[in-house]
Amino acid sequence: MDYMADSRRADPRLVLPECHSILMLAVRYPNPESAAQNKGPSPAGRIAAYAWGSDYHLVLPERLKALASFIAIRVGNPIAHRWYTDTGPILERDLAQRAGLGWIGKNTCLIHPKIGSYFLLAEILLGIELEPDVPFSADRCGVCTRCITACPTGCILPDRTLDARRCLSYLTIENKKEIPPDLRTQLGDRVFGCDICQQVCPWNRFANQEHDPVFNARSGLPDPDLVAELGLRPREFNRKFKDNPVLRSKRRGYLRNVAVALGNSGDPAGLPALERAVQDNEPLIREHAIWALGQIQQDKRNKG
Repeated sequence: MDYMADSRRADPRLVLPECHSILMLAVRYPNPESAAQNKGPSPAGRIAAYAWGSDYHLVLPERLKALASFIAIRVGNPIAHRWYTDTGPILERDLAQRAGLGWIGKNTCLIHPKIGSYFLLAEILLGIELEPDVPFSADRCGVCTRCITACPTGCILPDRTLDARRCLSYLTIENKKEIPPDLRTQLGDRVFGCDICQQVCPWNRFANQEHDPVFNARSGLPDPDLVAELGLRPREFNRKFKDNPVLRSKRRGYLRNVAVALGNSGDPAGLPALERAVQDNEPLIREHAIWALGQIQQDKRNKG
């Protein structure tokens, strides 16, 4: 992710020269604990909670545009502005902390003491002066290290940095190549993103559970049927995940993840689907399906 090194991240005025203020915003998505567990005959996967409903890249820009227009009307004249939601060279979490929206926890997520960390960030750079809010200076993680201990790949480091090369969210979404063989078993049943470090965080256990309904779970998305998912053809995949974040991983990336999750399940019910996937046109899917077949067959031998 070389684009993260963009020098403009250090100074918003390199993005908008007229910038005098930055309005930071947060919107809640569902707590992953609210999902009903799939108890069907086939093994189920797991999708990160922020991706259960509509894609925030599509939803939030319209709201940001409306808010910028509202501000211009209140000011009485057009104002220079630019908005982002995880789409531009802006240090969102640092700015959100400076705006009083929480502190950056040991898992590198922004945490608010009342609403936890299940929220998305957005910002509007404005060419007007606004009275700044008080930065959130307290660090309320204390001696807790639950997120560090719970991470399956050990990607959360003690100095509040994260080794993205080992992060399950990176590996299942941003990573477009093979998943390193030594990390595949750590994926467990996760096929898109990961919520583990947030699920174990005490601040989320006691947080307000209200969230924006636009992110409500679509049918079958929290815990998809892995056998059925592995059979998705290109058109079916595009139709199922239209306007949903999973579309970003493309079919080859998503089915790569599904194949690994099936292999980790150890369930022989996944063998026919994996055998068909070995014939897929996408080399990435074929490679991971072959690995998953070996996992299930080895598991059968161990149990036999």
